[in-house]
Amino acid sequence: MISRRGYSRILLGFAPTLLASVIAVAQTQPGGGQPQTNQPTTAAPGTTTAPGTPGTSMGDMASENNQQLQSMADQSFVKKALEGGAAEVQLGQLAQQKSQSNDVKQFGQKMVEDHTQLGDQMKPIAKRLNVKQPTDVSKKDRELIARLQGLSGDQFDQAYIQAMVKDHKQDLSEFKDEAQTTQNPSIKQAAQQGAQVIAQHLQMIEQIAQDHNMPDGKVAKTAASL
Repeated sequence: MISRRGYSRILLGFAPTLLASVIAVAQTQPGGGQPQTNQPTTAAPGTTTAPGTPGTSMGDMASENNQQLQSMADQSFVKKALEGGAAEVQLGQLAQQKSQSNDVKQFGQKMVEDHTQLGDQMKPIAKRLNVKQPTDVSKKDRELIARLQGLSGDQFDQAYIQAMVKDHKQDLSEFKDEAQTTQNPSIKQAAQQGAQVIAQHLQMIEQIAQDHNMPDGKVAKTAASL
């Protein structure tokens, strides 16, 4: 039988071995026995992480917002271009019916042909952008068409020429702006081509205005009231 003193000596002899075993077991556990701490995620210098969207910086959000705004601007341009083109076709048809001047009639015919073609080019783009094709012209153009329908002869020619000068100056500016700002290759190409055609129309109608004794100053002053 082992005495109390001998038992104590045996325990003291095993103590270093037991302690070493405990340490070894602890080191085999995940994390090496070290307490786990949640390290905060730090964003790259100069960026701010948006709540709930890890890795999304304010710069990314601004870029996404700009893309959405540009997409809305593209859709608005396409819709307005289709409406305006349809109005030019109707006004051109009206000019062929009511004008007594060959140059105005010919210009009206060119409006029908060119704007029909521009509209056909724009329709597939509108479909890809989910832009519904307009079924009617704008309220402003409806009022202009109604007013011109009540005129004839020289009065019609004067009013039609004035309207065409004003419309084509505005359209040219809008098509050029869209060609410069859009990031959509199809819209950019359509806007550039449209701007070239509209610039030719503007040159033609300004020459017609001069031939009808309507100097630029008179045209601009009268067109502003349309």
